[in-house]
Amino acid sequence: MANLHRGEVDAVLDGRRRTLCLTLGALAELEASFGADDLVALARRFDGGRLSARDLIRVVGAGLRGAGEAIGDDEVAAMRAEGGAAGFAALAAELIRATFGGNGGGSGGGAGDGEGEAPDEARP
Repeated sequence: MANLHRGEVDAVLDGRRRTLCLTLGALAELEASFGADDLVALARRFDGGRLSARDLIRVVGAGLRGAGEAIGDDEVAAMRAEGGAAGFAALAAELIRATFGGNGGGSGGGAGDGEGEAPDEARP
């Protein structure tokens, strides 16, 4: 994974190189999905560093849609990433950092609902 331009992230999903970007529309989608009142609340949610597998699907899906892909969360859930679940966690963390700057995903983490945890270096 690599940052292409500020706010964009490049990743390989299902063996295909894709670009992800959290546009304002994608961020609005995530606000609604996470019940966040505004971008500050959304950033705080990510700063907590605890994201479930469902959260990762939402973030990656919103990033793909923000970059122009017509893809649903069910399709994202079936995708494979380099590094498996930890790869998805690292991708979401990188996308959040690229969007919000700084740590952008906190330092703690793993799955907030008991669906497994990512290694420390991959935590969003």
